[in-house]
Amino acid sequence: MSFYFVQPHALVRWYYNDLVWRMPQGKKIVYLTFDDGPNEKATTHVLDVLKSFHLQATFFCLGSNIQKNPALFDRMLEEGHMIGNHSMHHPNGWNTEDSKYVEEFEAFEKIHAGSLFRPPYGRIKKSQIKNIIKTHRIIMWDVLSYDFDIRVQKEQCLNFVTQNVRDGSILLFHDSVKAFDNMRFALPRSIEHCLQQGYSFELLRNENF
Repeated sequence: MSFYFVQPHALVRWYYNDLVWRMPQGKKIVYLTFDDGPNEKATTHVLDVLKSFHLQATFFCLGSNIQKNPALFDRMLEEGHMIGNHSMHHPNGWNTEDSKYVEEFEAFEKIHAGSLFRPPYGRIKKSQIKNIIKTHRIIMWDVLSYDFDIRVQKEQCLNFVTQNVRDGSILLFHDSVKAFDNMRFALPRSIEHCLQQGYSFELLRNENF
């Protein structure tokens, strides 16, 4: 399994304490998020699932994929989903020069300007944060489904969500071909579990912070 925690370690959250890992508690609300789309196969499926549950989610898109799938991106907007910046081409911030990283961020903004950013791979340096946080909330996650890891069984992905979701959780799935099989299984069942446990779903918006 890749070197990530299903729930980020307390030391990581402490070191990156200016990033958003979990939303305020007290209202039993969770937040669905998706990374890496839009992708014709995966994103279309996700949108259909969300529509069937009458839910909206936050999609952290790649600028290059928006350019490849403009009609699908328009559908995301038309159906009321929130769009966040996930860079233009998915660079790893830990091994990318700051100037190049900011260029990737700014190139996305020219396609769709917004107020939310999620670093690809969840990897970003303090020096990069300093530039981006001036205009954007940097959103991480509270529960990682691990749908992107083909070594993880689809049932495990579901269990990661159902066993760790809590009030204020930011749930992370991926609308990508790589994650499709795991996501297709885990997403609707995760939603059903949350609803059965009395959770409601909201979009990540500026007024939530």
